Amino acid sequence: MNPEVELYDTTLRDGSQAEGINFSVADKVRIAERLDQFGIDIIEGGWPGSNPKDMEFFDQAKRRKFRHAKLAAFSMTRRKGVAVENDESLRMLLGAETPVITIVGKTSMLHVLEVLKTTPDENIAMIADTIRFFKDHGKIVYYDAEHSFDGYKDSTEYAMATWLAAEKAGADAVVLCDTNGGCLPAEISRITALTVAKLKTRVGIHTHNDIGLGVANALAAIEAGAMQVQGTINGYGERTGNCNLISVIPNMHFKMKLIPHLAAAMPKLRELSHFVDEVANFRPDPRQPWVGATAFAHKGGMHVHAVDKVVSSYEHITPESVGNHRRVLVSDMSGRSNIVMKARELGFNLSNETPELKAILARIKDLEHQGYEFEAAEGSLSLLIRKSMEHVEAPFKVDAYHVSMRSEGNQSVCEATVKVRVGDKRAHTVAEGDGPVNALDSALRAALSQFYPVLGDVNLTDYKVRILDSATGTAARTRVLLGSTDGREEWNTVGVSENIIEASLQALVDSLEYRLIKTT
Repeated sequence: MNPEVELYDTTLRDGSQAEGINFSVADKVRIAERLDQFGIDIIEGGWPGSNPKDMEFFDQAKRRKFRHAKLAAFSMTRRKGVAVENDESLRMLLGAETPVITIVGKTSMLHVLEVLKTTPDENIAMIADTIRFFKDHGKIVYYDAEHSFDGYKDSTEYAMATWLAAEKAGADAVVLCDTNGGCLPAEISRITALTVAKLKTRVGIHTHNDIGLGVANALAAIEAGAMQVQGTINGYGERTGNCNLISVIPNMHFKMKLIPHLAAAMPKLRELSHFVDEVANFRPDPRQPWVGATAFAHKGGMHVHAVDKVVSSYEHITPESVGNHRRVLVSDMSGRSNIVMKARELGFNLSNETPELKAILARIKDLEHQGYEFEAAEGSLSLLIRKSMEHVEAPFKVDAYHVSMRSEGNQSVCEATVKVRVGDKRAHTVAEGDGPVNALDSALRAALSQFYPVLGDVNLTDYKVRILDSATGTAARTRVLLGSTDGREEWNTVGVSENIIEASLQALVDSLEYRLIKTT
């Protein structure tokens, strides 16, 4: 394996074909610039001529200088029976003025005969003519051999003939594509190795994730001699997605000792992943390997105890190496080590000798049994630990509340009344809202604002409800998880009750109390 395997990103074309993704031109430019900053070698910008958006992207890209990456424009081979110089789509490809041109063509005899409806010889001529045309214009040309592995298994001789024709025409790389995403690593490795031995030009790999092996197949091809790997950030792509570069890159660097030029960029891997998620308007996958929120999260008491002594006992790499961080989870599975490490993470000076530790652990286990969950509610957990250790009184108390709904014409209006007590002072407020929780939040905040103006900065960012025991029907216990922010920090709080409004109030009270305690 050559350590300098080329990284080819196709998020802006293949990735944009994923369900739910609709990148604007500005989005594509921002992603391209971030990929360049990270150190990606080739950025495929799209298919000029297929839509106005891609044409505009390339027009804007011409006016930008990329520090490291080369831009690629994508298209298919010339049409059957049409001279290459007369194929308008290929002339539009030249208009993109990119240094790299990527051409896709047919490998499988099935597709040649039944999809293109042409002859095997004409398909080979289409491949060769197109590559030669762009080489004559001074371009770097990559040939994406569609359905490479399925075509090779159906007709080895014909598949190899198409790849040799691409090489003879001047292709700078022949990229083997597992287009249907259905091959196993052993197949990928065997066919890639045979192709590397047969061709003089470089061989690349482009995999899809239809059976969950997109990354494994790409790594198998690299081990077999592939010199370019194509994929997308976060594995975006049609159907179940493409090979995920966010997994491939660290595996290549840390496990296979390849791509040494990206060593300095590795701590920014998580940032890159989340940036593209944000632009795509997707929530980051918490279970994504390497960069997900749970990638280095420890829950089992035995695991946490070991990690507290030797971090490598349950971590394959230091989280900071890819911009991530270690998390200790607290639940009814927790042992003393979980509580100690989590408390330290939250800023508390707690040890195994702390007298309150046993009571804290027992309280957490009891609440978890009732349906509370503190893994994603660190604000509520912090309050619990603080109250147990410092024996502090709550900054306010809700004495009473009432929520009602009435009809006004064709509209429903929610109204909440709240009575709060701060020391020996009381406040009583009424507020309307878009729903019962919004009305309750408005009334509670209005009541407290005269005592604590700082709460005016707090806004709710998320509201999740989960039914805990649906078998009991409408009497089921409900867990509410709230997300809050003051513009600088974000935190989550939890409430549980058979009454969804009561559960919401618990989470709201914890949210505001957490903000007040942070200022003291």
